[in-house]
Amino acid sequence: MKNAKIILDKDYIIGRVDPRIYGSFIEHLGRAVYGGIYEPGHPMADAQGFRRDVLQMVRKLGVSVVRYPGGNFVSGFNWEDSVGRNRPSRLDLAWFTTESNAVGLHEFADWAKKADTEIMYAINLGTRGPENARDIVEYANHPGGSKFSDMRIANGAKDPLNIKLWCLGNEMDGPWQMGHKTALEYGRIANESAKLMKWVDPSIELVACGSSSSDMPTFGSWELTMLDECYENIDYVSLHRYYGNPTNDTPGFLARSMDMDEFIRTVVSICDAVKGKKHSKKQINLSFDEWNVWYHSREQDEEIWKREKWGPALPLLEDVYNFEDALLAGSMLITLLRNADRVKIACLAQLVNVIAPIMTRNGGGCWAQTIFWPFYHASKYGRGTSLKALVDSPVYSCADYDAVPIIDTAAVLGDDNSVTVFVVSRDLKEDCLLDLDLRAFGDLKLQEHILLHHDDVKAVNTEEHPDTVVPAMGPGGTVDGGKAQIRVPALSWNVLRFAR
Repeated sequence: MKNAKIILDKDYIIGRVDPRIYGSFIEHLGRAVYGGIYEPGHPMADAQGFRRDVLQMVRKLGVSVVRYPGGNFVSGFNWEDSVGRNRPSRLDLAWFTTESNAVGLHEFADWAKKADTEIMYAINLGTRGPENARDIVEYANHPGGSKFSDMRIANGAKDPLNIKLWCLGNEMDGPWQMGHKTALEYGRIANESAKLMKWVDPSIELVACGSSSSDMPTFGSWELTMLDECYENIDYVSLHRYYGNPTNDTPGFLARSMDMDEFIRTVVSICDAVKGKKHSKKQINLSFDEWNVWYHSREQDEEIWKREKWGPALPLLEDVYNFEDALLAGSMLITLLRNADRVKIACLAQLVNVIAPIMTRNGGGCWAQTIFWPFYHASKYGRGTSLKALVDSPVYSCADYDAVPIIDTAAVLGDDNSVTVFVVSRDLKEDCLLDLDLRAFGDLKLQEHILLHHDDVKAVNTEEHPDTVVPAMGPGGTVDGGKAQIRVPALSWNVLRFAR
């Protein structure tokens, strides 16, 4: 058995955990909306056609904010198509499907209330611009007495929708994007849109598009140029990152969260460099509004497009997640918590059916994928103040990284003075005896050790077998005089909850 050590202190503070890091994403893509959150005629559908079984699982996850309606979809989307009675069907050039607009802004706002979540609305800065950005904010948030606010009232919503968080487009650095722009072009249009939007409603917060991946050739220069144009009128910079394991290299795959951490620290440094250049007193924080594992479904998607291009709600991006995916998802959540001083918003992409923790069958059941559980635990127990953990762990090397810690960890001090430690063991074979120094917190006891583990890293949950990979009680350990010894099994996600 290996050994590792963690020292925690209530004064070793990273920052307050913003609840919005437990956000997610619903795009008009695949079966996320139609057949996912919305399926009229389903035995579990409510009067509006929303699936109550899905709503129950979303509420269980504690999703704080949901990004909507895209994604790549939004770069060719006319928001006016999604309100009122006469809604046109449109070709969606992002995903080669046909969008009916049956679910639009009003319906999604109703769903968000039922799901106990807030909306993070993305505007089209691909094929459209500042005028349309101004109009949708007026429609959603202005009380009345103007063209677009009165249109909202006529469409059945007397009170403003009060959407407070807005994305200024999506992945505008990507050549695959409708209306792709250079950093200078995007920075200028983002700045002008931001000005108009905040003139309509000064209370809103705005997320500008950062690089869609740290692998982009323009990464870094994009952020510098873009922020130079719009720094004073935006509030957050977005980051997007997905990982896969197509070569079946589990140790290398589980180390990918180290890339995520480097991505975050690099963007923070760029934001602060622009702050210094401008002699600004304003701090720009980060919105990691797309993160997940995504690689399982790519060949399947190509076959679907060959057969059914332009069909409605095609079953696209339906990754079936295995146990090792859940471990990386846990490490990505740990990375977000360790950067809680600057990452204030994050969205697991996506929420239902499309690279999602929740899966449904049309007309049938609803179940949790493996990645559901780390998100659930972090959302439930990871609220409060993020603590800097001093970790002494054995390490290993892989293709892309040297000195990968086998113990990946983050800790949160709850408002009730409880301490929760999240731990991923990356070790393939050996358990680890974990020494935790908690003396700074007084007399604590181990309230609970939650464990997610499976002997087969490729194990999955299905509708027929939804409980293949589920949490169980961990082996626990001892606590004496503020020092704990906990056994952490090889290849596992652990939640260690300490309370007085």
